[in-house]
Amino acid sequence: MTVASVYPVRVDARLDPHLSRWMWLVKWFLSIPHYLALFFLWIAFMVLSVVAFFAILFTGHYPRAIFEFNVGVLRWGWRVSYYAYSALGTDRYPPFTLADDPDCPAQLHVPYPERLSRGLVLVKWWLLALPHLLIVGIFVGGGAWFAVNADTDGYSWTGGGLIGLLVLIAAIVLAVTGNYPRGLFDLVLGLNRWVLRVAAYTALMTDAYPPFRLDTGGTDPATTVIAPAA
Repeated sequence: MTVASVYPVRVDARLDPHLSRWMWLVKWFLSIPHYLALFFLWIAFMVLSVVAFFAILFTGHYPRAIFEFNVGVLRWGWRVSYYAYSALGTDRYPPFTLADDPDCPAQLHVPYPERLSRGLVLVKWWLLALPHLLIVGIFVGGGAWFAVNADTDGYSWTGGGLIGLLVLIAAIVLAVTGNYPRGLFDLVLGLNRWVLRVAAYTALMTDAYPPFRLDTGGTDPATTVIAPAA
């Protein structure tokens, strides 16, 4: 695989080898503290994204501090979604932090862009992203997600659409057999990866257009490419 074939937004996850058969029934309750924290974090994310929009428009640069904060919010949201009903891939409780945690089974990394297009910032988050938003809407729950998230005020897709249906099937299989079907996990991760790539693009974090490609599995293709160097 060549570097040109990968996308800069890296979304990785490790499937717990021994998941509880029944914990998924109460993860909605256990996740409430995270949902409360994320409510305020998404408000800050929205406000700072507007600031970043004008900074990019006039200077071509995404303010570094704002970028790191917003990536942290996306990272936090992905951890909670992976723990809860966008994947149910781990029983390890997500950490309350914006920072990278190498031990966390759900990972998200977005490289800081040294320069961004001042022209694209006007259209990429709505017009150019529209085909992806329509597709992602199917993944996460249809038009409701598009209406709520088209202005990048949050990316919560827990329990809806195709992802929610597949995770429900996985939960039933897990309850009956004690195992999460690996093929189903790989597909769920691919769908979530598509969602997060579009989220980062519409949040102005990269000018690289998301591929219309389902990269399944827990390891992101970009991670596979950089692994030897690491």
